[in-house]
Amino acid sequence: MGATFAEGSEGPDGFYLDSEGSPLPVSASELERYTYCPVSWRLAKEGAAGVGEAITSGIEKHKEIHQEMNDFQASMIKLRRELLIWSWWFGIIIAFAIDAIAFVYIDDLMNSPMEMAKILSMWSVSFLGAAVLSIVVPWRNWLNMEPTTSEIETLSKSFEATGLEPTWNPIGFLGGWFSGGKTEAGLLLSTIVIGLHAIALAAADNRTQAGFILVVTAFVWTFFATWQLQKSLFAENEMIANRNRAGLEEGTDIVYSDDDKSSGLLQDTKTGLRGRPDQIIIIDGEFIPVEQKTGRVPKKPHQSHRLQLLAYISLVETNTKKAPPYGVLKYGEEDAHQVFWDEHAKELLHNSIKEVQKLMIEGGAKRNHEREGKCRNCSRRHACEQSLFTE
Repeated sequence: MGATFAEGSEGPDGFYLDSEGSPLPVSASELERYTYCPVSWRLAKEGAAGVGEAITSGIEKHKEIHQEMNDFQASMIKLRRELLIWSWWFGIIIAFAIDAIAFVYIDDLMNSPMEMAKILSMWSVSFLGAAVLSIVVPWRNWLNMEPTTSEIETLSKSFEATGLEPTWNPIGFLGGWFSGGKTEAGLLLSTIVIGLHAIALAAADNRTQAGFILVVTAFVWTFFATWQLQKSLFAENEMIANRNRAGLEEGTDIVYSDDDKSSGLLQDTKTGLRGRPDQIIIIDGEFIPVEQKTGRVPKKPHQSHRLQLLAYISLVETNTKKAPPYGVLKYGEEDAHQVFWDEHAKELLHNSIKEVQKLMIEGGAKRNHEREGKCRNCSRRHACEQSLFTE
């Protein structure tokens, strides 16, 4: 019968369940080993570690790939941050230009700029009063204002995209009792801006000269904005270089990269499948899992590698509620293959999961081939009693 690794019974869907009714866990890497050779899978379950130079070099290569993905992600965040800052600075230039035009022509448009200054002063005082009141009074509590799930998700995506930490209205913020958020900050900023314009209108005897000063200031600020734009261009060049090193196409975003530490384990509670794909990228709005293989490049993808990738595609579908049209299997930097996800692929995957779960309960794993070369290349041949290769 052979070694067994779990107790359970077949469930109504054909998947094998433990005593608590949960499907027996099967990882994507287990499916890869099982498809390569059931004996190799059993030896791994028994604790026989793979040995050989290919194992060591593969681990190091995966670390390099993950670092390349991290570098690309960091450069993307840096680029978005630099562009965001540049857009702010460009907005300041526009504001200076508008103010300059207003100061030069306000005497022609209005009979009494001083009256306009008084109106702006009253507005400024009103905004200041509203800001102080909103800071002191917990009005959000009174109105039962709590962030919705969609607002929280939007907030998280915004900070992930820009790399900027939240300053105003962090998740869970309700304000009041001498604490302010985005609304209070907007009121205070409006108070300052409107107040400064009121003071300028009242104090500037020569408005043409004041307009000239604003124009000069706008030109000076243009140099700062140009410098910031230059930083953005450097950041873009860095991002492109990192993207090319990572072997990614233009327009690709990375949403997941496995480093065995911080990356989350994807799970399917219906089948027991679990695993961590090397990467999940976004192509044309679709979540696409990527599996990196670091050994020699085969003439066509190995069936064991295809099944492992199918497992990751299924996990992405389960966790995102959206089926990827395909996954990407990469051998080295240049050789990439699409593995499509359809009903036939899903049936193949589910049948393989059931076979592994059955072996976990009943045992009896046997070699599934008669190829000496396959045994010679197996990293667990040192512990295999069914090996066809004898040294």
